[in-house]
Amino acid sequence: MGKFVRTLVTSALPYANGPLHIGHIAGAYLPGDIFVRYNRLKGNDIVYICGTDEYGVPITISAEKEGKTPQDIVDHFYPIIKDSFDKLGIIFDNFSRTSNPIHTETAQDFFLKFLEKDLLVKRESEQWYDPEKKMFLPDRYVTGSCPECGHEGAKGDQCEVCGKWYESVELKDPISLLSGKTPVLKKTTHWYMKFNEFQDRLKEFIDTRKDWKNNVINYCKGWLDEGLEERAITRDLDWGIPVPLDDAEGKKIYVWFEAVLGYISSTKEWAEKKGDPSLWEKYWKSEDTRLIHFIGKDNIYFHALMFPAMLMGYGGYVLEDDIPANEFLNLKGSKLSTSRNHAVWLHEYLEAFPPDPLRYILAANAPEGKDTEFSWADFQSKNNNELADILGNFIHRTLTFVHKYFDGKVPVQSKLNKSDGVLLTHIEEAVSKTGEAFSTFKVRNAVKHMMDLARAGNKYFNENEPWLTRKSDIERCATTLNMSLQSIKTLAVIAAPIIPFTSEKIWKFLNLSETLNWEQAGVTDLKAGHVLNIPEVLFKKIEDEQIEEQEQKLNGS
Repeated sequence: MGKFVRTLVTSALPYANGPLHIGHIAGAYLPGDIFVRYNRLKGNDIVYICGTDEYGVPITISAEKEGKTPQDIVDHFYPIIKDSFDKLGIIFDNFSRTSNPIHTETAQDFFLKFLEKDLLVKRESEQWYDPEKKMFLPDRYVTGSCPECGHEGAKGDQCEVCGKWYESVELKDPISLLSGKTPVLKKTTHWYMKFNEFQDRLKEFIDTRKDWKNNVINYCKGWLDEGLEERAITRDLDWGIPVPLDDAEGKKIYVWFEAVLGYISSTKEWAEKKGDPSLWEKYWKSEDTRLIHFIGKDNIYFHALMFPAMLMGYGGYVLEDDIPANEFLNLKGSKLSTSRNHAVWLHEYLEAFPPDPLRYILAANAPEGKDTEFSWADFQSKNNNELADILGNFIHRTLTFVHKYFDGKVPVQSKLNKSDGVLLTHIEEAVSKTGEAFSTFKVRNAVKHMMDLARAGNKYFNENEPWLTRKSDIERCATTLNMSLQSIKTLAVIAAPIIPFTSEKIWKFLNLSETLNWEQAGVTDLKAGHVLNIPEVLFKKIEDEQIEEQEQKLNGS
């Protein structure tokens, strides 16, 4: 970990206005979980923080549609989201909620600190107002044509097509999502963050981040070249964190200012649960802490520019060491969307299939450098042809053979030949290459190197023909199986960040008492005579009928 003693990892807070879909997982959560699991295997001090974002406008829109309160909506979706994460094996040290009191205190503290430091200014401005509903319309209550590219149906703060951020008053042909009518402009008063005052410091900050992904650097430089402007950080809303001032009735701290502070409030909550309320400061205020945000590309603006500015403005906080933002996972050629019900929902997937095949497929297709596509046909193919036929087959055939012909005990290793040496090289390379991939957020590479070792194991097994040498050269047969088992042990370790449930099963097959950890990777020390457990099939083949059922469900949505 170099100069860093500890690492704090966050993944973007999911809106609590609907269940999770696989696009969320591919972008911000699985890559974060894989990185954290690898570091935990290495024994590094790492804390993984997340929670639900419960004050976003999508929540109030959902509440309006369903005739419920926003609190009803977030209370309904929080346990569904948390349960889905748990079942997929994405394990946070703390999974909080921005509606918790500790978050309200944190957001109001930041607001007051910015006021005290003269980083906020109170201004009168014009905002969209719906005369029929008699209320001001926050950004996402308005839709219209993008002022940049002309896309119709653009949101009130960002265009999903060209990615441009803007003030909602810039929208062309605006329509209120509440009444369906054209809103009018009306004067209101709000507090603005002097974002422009951070221009030089942010430029210097971005210039020092040499290892960041090109998409993050280029996005930030585009904004900095245009010049940063003041941004309103309050809104006229019923649902949200109150502005903590006497002359601010009906004003709420806007979600884009307070949501990112959920990382801090969730860490505070974690520290309280640990019985050491000040522990959070070690992870946010010590220079030897590495702060990493896992996000999708639509969140770069907030995490690479806004949040660093907020941390600079408050003072005393560490700044982001890395922001591995991913591109989008698409479905049938377009971005997955909660609001459009265009998705493969995680909780529904988990009712039909085990977690690890999805973790594997999303890691193998991770949208690291460009948008990627999910299809049920590819899901079936990768499960059947890679997980079942390559990885599962190698492990099952080896262990089954040992149980059948060597009493379920690790056979004796005799003199090694050239093919044994080749396999040892594959084991060694797999450990170094997956370790490098995990530590640099390249999960696609990690999957490739893991499967390369499984392929090498299968090739080695086939070339050494233990079914023949069992009769003609029992020592060679025993050595072949011993070496196959040594490689399976390494596979169990290097697969653990990607397919943890399977990895635990393999470890149990090998009947190893040591806790699974990275130091075991590449160590070929399974002793002759060590008793193995009886294996079971690791990956069931997925039938065409199961895929057809999922396709129909998708077409129906």
